[in-house]
Amino acid sequence: MLIRRQRAVVAVTLSAVAVLALTACESGSDKGAPEAGASAGKSVVAPGKPGEPARRISPEEAARLLPDESPNSADFRYAQMMIVHHRQALTMTALAPQRAGSTQVRKVAERIAAAQQPEIGAMEGWLKNNGGPREQAGHDHHSMPGMATGEQLEELGKAKGKAFDALFLKLMITHHEGAVTMAAEVLSEGNNVLVEEMANDVIAQQTSEINRMRSL
Repeated sequence: MLIRRQRAVVAVTLSAVAVLALTACESGSDKGAPEAGASAGKSVVAPGKPGEPARRISPEEAARLLPDESPNSADFRYAQMMIVHHRQALTMTALAPQRAGSTQVRKVAERIAAAQQPEIGAMEGWLKNNGGPREQAGHDHHSMPGMATGEQLEELGKAKGKAFDALFLKLMITHHEGAVTMAAEVLSEGNNVLVEEMANDVIAQQTSEINRMRSL
């Protein structure tokens, strides 16, 4: 699931090459006339494909070669729905301190809350920086994968001790599996590198938590 991050690495590498090349051109201009074949003014050395030499291009052409990482509808949908998804997880973990019978379950709940609250803040910040929430036609938050129903949450709120522990783990494993599914979908359909990074973090963290909960 981490392979799509290489697009960001390529972009950063190309940007760095461009900056270094421009600096070199500016410093080299004081030493004499530009080398034969180089266009007048600033130019950028673009790495060639494997087996091919580098070539000089204009800064404008270099900018066009960088990948377009503008957010698309899948990115906005993911951020908006995952905020709601995480908030339900926080609702469930808030019950654990008073109702869980197992210290291990309470610790799992603490870890989940500690991880997902900052993630909500990061996604809210991303939405603000990209113009705010967007209308999501045809997508119902209640149909998100892994979401507990109102009846299940009510049952969890009434349970205590071992009964709470068993139901909490069952619901939270399903909840995490749903989050992993949503993250995998945006890696396939989204376009923004920051959303990709957040989705990869969700997959890594929540897969680890799933394995931990299954072992209890």
